[in-house]
Amino acid sequence: MQTELIRQDGTRFPALWLRDNCQCGTCQIPGSGQKLFDITDLARDVLIAQADEDADGVQVVFTPDGHRSRFTHTWLETYRPGTAPPYDDRTEDAKALWTAADLEDVVPTGTWPSFADDPTERARCLEALLTQGFVILHGVPVADRAVLGVARSFGYVRETNYGELFEVRVEQKPANLAFSSRPILPHTDNPYRDPLPTIQLLHCLTNAAAGGDSGLVDGFHAAATLRREQPDAFDLLTRTPVTFRYADAGADLSTSAPLIGLDALGRIRQIRFNNRSMRPIALEPDRIAAFYQAYRAFAELLYHPGAQLSFRLEPGDCVIFDNTRILHARSGFTADGARHLQGCYADLDAAASELAVLRRALDVVAQLEQLFNDQGNSEYLGEPVTQAAHMLQTAAHAEAAGAPDALVAAALLHDIGHFTGHISGGRLMTGTDNRHSHTGADWLAAWFPPDVTEPIRLHVAAKRYLCAVEPDYLQRLSPASLYTLNVQGGPMSAAEADQFAALPHARQATALRRWDEAAKDPKAAVPSFAHYRPLLTRLLHT
Repeated sequence: MQTELIRQDGTRFPALWLRDNCQCGTCQIPGSGQKLFDITDLARDVLIAQADEDADGVQVVFTPDGHRSRFTHTWLETYRPGTAPPYDDRTEDAKALWTAADLEDVVPTGTWPSFADDPTERARCLEALLTQGFVILHGVPVADRAVLGVARSFGYVRETNYGELFEVRVEQKPANLAFSSRPILPHTDNPYRDPLPTIQLLHCLTNAAAGGDSGLVDGFHAAATLRREQPDAFDLLTRTPVTFRYADAGADLSTSAPLIGLDALGRIRQIRFNNRSMRPIALEPDRIAAFYQAYRAFAELLYHPGAQLSFRLEPGDCVIFDNTRILHARSGFTADGARHLQGCYADLDAAASELAVLRRALDVVAQLEQLFNDQGNSEYLGEPVTQAAHMLQTAAHAEAAGAPDALVAAALLHDIGHFTGHISGGRLMTGTDNRHSHTGADWLAAWFPPDVTEPIRLHVAAKRYLCAVEPDYLQRLSPASLYTLNVQGGPMSAAEADQFAALPHARQATALRRWDEAAKDPKAAVPSFAHYRPLLTRLLHT
């Protein structure tokens, strides 16, 4: 019996750790990875009774429960204990810290139409939000509540005492300085809330005032600078809780936290800085001077002109920023000039989740594109076009016919089984049915819904069906298509045709089949695979 698994490179995997992380279907829910047992369900004295390693991974038998688990080499390498501290996308390790000079020519921006419609562009902008701390979107409709649509495009709106959104414009008797024309120094929004709003959005509807420019400061960069230059001050600000409070007729909000928040490993994870909402510090008198000295040192770094990126929001611009890291500011403006922003809050975890899902989807789409570029260049079963050209033409016919997105995707991918099945597409022309409709549908089902995969599964059967119920359809087949028809079973019998017609996706499959037969023109000019990337990404259920 072994207390641990030791790989050839010397990496050690304790038996209990392995047993707790078994990935089989009786231990985890497929997909989500949620465990189906609790730690107390495992024996205290878990040991390894047997371990067999092969080219793909290791099979382990545990005692005393006799459970069998399999771990791939990739999984073991990814999660091997003791290699690095746990990744946390909220900490400084996952960020690109900056000052204004660092962003002189690379301010992260995007356009709303692309952000909304193109998954690749949305992923790029969310990557900037999570690594650089902000992104500015241009072209957001200048319309009431449009900011809520931006927030909902990647997450959920966090409602507060202001409601779903808040209006940033001059009020006669403002309870909050944001609703005045006064300048506001870099600050964290709503530091008196627990949890702190993690994403803030500000959308410009009108800006005709003189002044009123916006500013952003990377609080993580300032904190890291303080740690390097004045470590005692940094340490003091990470250990001293500060109380923030806001009260008006309808709310009384208060929380206490350090100005610089760290994770359990000492990495910078959150800045909570807002002098106008800070209550009297509760320290012994002889410690107050040191706190204020550290507080001032941090403020001077945050307020330094070189730290702040300044810009003017014009109508249609929406800035999205990480409120746990990025401090925002505003210059004063003339109160008689119209300036109106609408803002709302969202959550970083939703943005990070959206980005992770988009990355998975884009990886799948990239894999499909690679198949088109590689195997797709082969000849298409004796026809005068390549396999990729045939599939692209089929999709173009579907799109021209106004087919729904799922059916356009099915048309584009209908012959993918020639590339992914155990029997190559070329074998079909030697008399071997490679069942590419089924192998392709089965392979795609890991990522796409039935409305995409089932017309693909039925598209060969649809040819057999059409040849049975439409005598002239058989006459229109090319010699190559006629040959493969016979290999695939020939026209259906009357009983088979009736059964096929009753299937849920039979109508879509017959439409696909007609486009399939028409997609063999060597001179046809059709969109490339890139044209379909957004459509495919939207349909993925990763």
